[in-house]
Amino acid sequence: MRVVRFERYGGPEVLSAVEVEVPEPGPGQVSIDVAFAGVNFADLKARAEGYRVPALPFVPGLEVSGRIRAVGEGVAAFHPGQEVAALTPGGAYAEVVVADTATVFPIEDGLDLRTAATLPTVLPTAHALLHEVGRLRERESVLVQGAAGGIGTVVGQLAKAAGAGAVYGVVSRPSKAGHALKYGYDEVFCADDFTDEVRRATAGRGVDLVLDPVGGDTFRRGLDSLAVFGRLVSFGNASSAEPWQVGQSELYPTGHSVAGFSILSLAHTAPEALRELAERAFRTVADGTVELPVTAEFPLAEAAEAHRLLGSRTTTGKLLLRVAA
Repeated sequence: MRVVRFERYGGPEVLSAVEVEVPEPGPGQVSIDVAFAGVNFADLKARAEGYRVPALPFVPGLEVSGRIRAVGEGVAAFHPGQEVAALTPGGAYAEVVVADTATVFPIEDGLDLRTAATLPTVLPTAHALLHEVGRLRERESVLVQGAAGGIGTVVGQLAKAAGAGAVYGVVSRPSKAGHALKYGYDEVFCADDFTDEVRRATAGRGVDLVLDPVGGDTFRRGLDSLAVFGRLVSFGNASSAEPWQVGQSELYPTGHSVAGFSILSLAHTAPEALRELAERAFRTVADGTVELPVTAEFPLAEAAEAHRLLGSRTTTGKLLLRVAA
């Protein structure tokens, strides 16, 4: 079977398509004939920096849709030919992938395989950021970094559906603002120092919830944008800055709080919690609350081009690799 992998860290050019043996599922696992694989920023960090790479060579990719190929010992909930979506710790850029059943999800009626491939990382992450971790309440305001990306596109819609008072977004360039405004955002800022814009939009009050995948200076500005009793949820470090630290002197005066979330970590430490979260999140697509547009699609062999496009920071929505649809 074909996979796309890298044997050294570097730019998109280190990705190459090679032939490898077809993997077999172990106990509690299934193998999946992949139809589509999602492309995420974490894949770029894996390729460039070794993010969550246990050893080389490494096949990137965190999410797939497809059909069950075989089931391992003790697996009764799935059967060959069944259409599923799955979250993986890596290995999704492949014609066949093995996944633990705890992170494999049956596709609900009405969802096609192309749509299903957009769900495993983005939908549960967005839901958790707003509800399980961010604990958004009706009429509260939200500020979202990366508002035009996959997670940002979903968060805007979920926040509106939850009755948020105002949903603000930050994008990396003005051309992305129109996309965000179509998916739930009331106002979109395009500025490295967005704090003044937030204070202006909120009449000096600040926002109740900030969602930050960037880290570094952006994380600090997010803290500065919070209202009294505001919360910030960190869910990434796209800036590759030093890990953030927050002390009592910053949190005590206005009752701020900081939390974190990683869907990959949750999959490892609390797979049953992840399954319950994913089921809640996926229903929002099935019932029409959320739409996640696929804005670019590449054949598996052109994964390097997908990485170049995502790395250009010009994309909106979701990118996919077409494997065997």
